Amino acid sequence: MHLVDITMFYAAEGGGVNTYLNAKARWLAQRGLIRHTILSSSISAPVLSASALALPSFAIPGVRGYRMPRSIGGPARLIHTLAPDLIEAGDACQCAWAALRAARRLRVPAVAFYHSDLAALVERRFGAHAANVARAYLGQLYRQFDLVLAPSELMTRALGAMGVAQAAHQPLGIDSWTFCPQRRDPSLRSQLQLAPNTRLLVYAGRFTPEKKLHLLIAAVRKLGKPYHLLLIGSGDDSLPRTRELSFIPFVRDLRLLARLLASCDALVHPGDCETFGLIVLEAMACGLPVVGADGGGVAELVDEDSGVLVAPDSVEALCAGIEALYWRDRARLGANARRKAAGRYDWRHVMPQLLRHYCSLLAARQRAQLEAHSACLAD
Repeated sequence: MHLVDITMFYAAEGGGVNTYLNAKARWLAQRGLIRHTILSSSISAPVLSASALALPSFAIPGVRGYRMPRSIGGPARLIHTLAPDLIEAGDACQCAWAALRAARRLRVPAVAFYHSDLAALVERRFGAHAANVARAYLGQLYRQFDLVLAPSELMTRALGAMGVAQAAHQPLGIDSWTFCPQRRDPSLRSQLQLAPNTRLLVYAGRFTPEKKLHLLIAAVRKLGKPYHLLLIGSGDDSLPRTRELSFIPFVRDLRLLARLLASCDALVHPGDCETFGLIVLEAMACGLPVVGADGGGVAELVDEDSGVLVAPDSVEALCAGIEALYWRDRARLGANARRKAAGRYDWRHVMPQLLRHYCSLLAARQRAQLEAHSACLAD
């Protein structure tokens, strides 16, 4: 079997899509049963998967890290040449249309993974009318796929509301060996030139408006000593540089990221529009409790036994949630978080779920072909 993934969201400094595709590539390569190829328009540096191919592309104005394919036909022809048995599209732009075009020509199943909530992004930036147009577009696109996977129940319901009846919940996963409490480095505070009693919070991810980092930064500055926030990632260079904040650029080495996470007290995630929230799970696997906005996919990962959920879009709520966490038994919360992340979301549990989706599609397609062949013979 040959599986082709195509997306513009596979890049040198990508987030959850990068993690998902690299984990899939490693998992499949270790078992040697399925050939796997990744096509992306955003590859501009060495990637973890040797099977990744770059698509001709152009830069997107105002967007760092991701590039758009130059056409639909070029990627579709490349997929056709690769002759996969199943195609998965990881965005809702040219890559999705190329996947559909190639799947029709090859007569193979086409899967879409709804990694990014495009309608919500459009609504925040352009308003409700534009969001309705985006939802109509997404519904028209995704109804043409044989299966559409969504990483959270919230996104599965959103697809259903767009008329995508074949939407199914498929969570992402984590490597619980890489992300574990044993990565903790007691010297991190001294490396950051912080006092030993500093209450060290961490955020990791892209610095983009929808992450709502301005709320988190305002909350930490309002709390004052002994709180300090470590921000790991890249994006918006206009974020303030003050004594309450430390910055570390995007971390490609997952073991280093795990060491940084495990060495902090808690992860704080102020965004309420995540389709899943992979960094939240990675922090939980490192034994960190989480303070998160009660919205989006994050709210499905964090419960009262593993952290604190707070009202979105509120500096005061973030302050109260962070302070409340330090009044609770953080060791117990962290142990619960680790147990939940490793027990439910390790890739060894998640990948077989994904493979079952693929196998069901392939089996259904084979049955349909056999039935059509039998009907022709009967005539």
